[in-house]
Amino acid sequence: MLNNSINTYLSMRRILGFKLDTAQKYLASYVRFATIAGDSYVRSQTAVEWAEQAPSENSRALRMDELIRFARFAHADDNRHEIPPNGVFCRRRSRRRPYIFTDDEVLRLVQEARRLGPPGSLRPYTYSTMFGLLAATGLRISEALALHCSDITPDGLMVRETKFRKSRLVCLHDSVVAALSQYLTLRRRVPSNDEHIFVSHRGGHNLGYDIAAETFRVVLNAAGIEVAQGGPRPHLHDLRHRFAIKTLTSCPDSRDRVARHMLALTTYMGHAHVGSTYWYLDSTPQLMTDITKACESFLRGNTP
Repeated sequence: MLNNSINTYLSMRRILGFKLDTAQKYLASYVRFATIAGDSYVRSQTAVEWAEQAPSENSRALRMDELIRFARFAHADDNRHEIPPNGVFCRRRSRRRPYIFTDDEVLRLVQEARRLGPPGSLRPYTYSTMFGLLAATGLRISEALALHCSDITPDGLMVRETKFRKSRLVCLHDSVVAALSQYLTLRRRVPSNDEHIFVSHRGGHNLGYDIAAETFRVVLNAAGIEVAQGGPRPHLHDLRHRFAIKTLTSCPDSRDRVARHMLALTTYMGHAHVGSTYWYLDSTPQLMTDITKACESFLRGNTP
């Protein structure tokens, strides 16, 4: 009974575009636990006991959240399913503090990437172009690695089937268009049947994340970018953070224009919710300082 309901639930949500790999794992675990307990329907007490098996408060809350979503679906079809209560476990959302690259550090990354070997290969051009593209557009590294040559259009970069299975058009600065064009000229000389923009110099197949991240660390060390004691360690994804923060710091002062700017950035970066974009505000001391000053000005009646 539970298995059938869960399979129907997962199938219907996947039709709507959800991947649900984690949800499937949690619900399968719950079914095993509930079956041992002798339950044919969702029971709140069994749900709490199952969630309590997780090693941390966050994990317990995540388990319960997934089960509650399923229970609401199942209860609508058969009220013998109970809906477990919210708030039994408290989830503490925490994000890794980003490393914010300076303009000089980005330049050094690109320059060091151009010195990669082997001599005469496409590799130095691949990584210098990739790092520059990430910094200039705020793409996720997964999106950059998935790009095909045909995704470069006269109107911009077509980013397809991204994190939330949505596609979007990313406008490009003329300097980025020129850099991509120069790279593609070299890329076409590599014998390959692969349509990806960024390919390995060995075999001409598309690059994987692990290889890109490992090369990034090599270039990072060569560029002499040192981490302050107790500070965040740079990651590839931090180039996306840098783009968002640079964009927000250049945002106009007017409150109406700030709101429009934030919504535009949310769409450009492919965020599902504007709240994901607002996170960049409280992750950056300079932006928080600017917000504080704006609030003080508003309380004094000086805000336009």
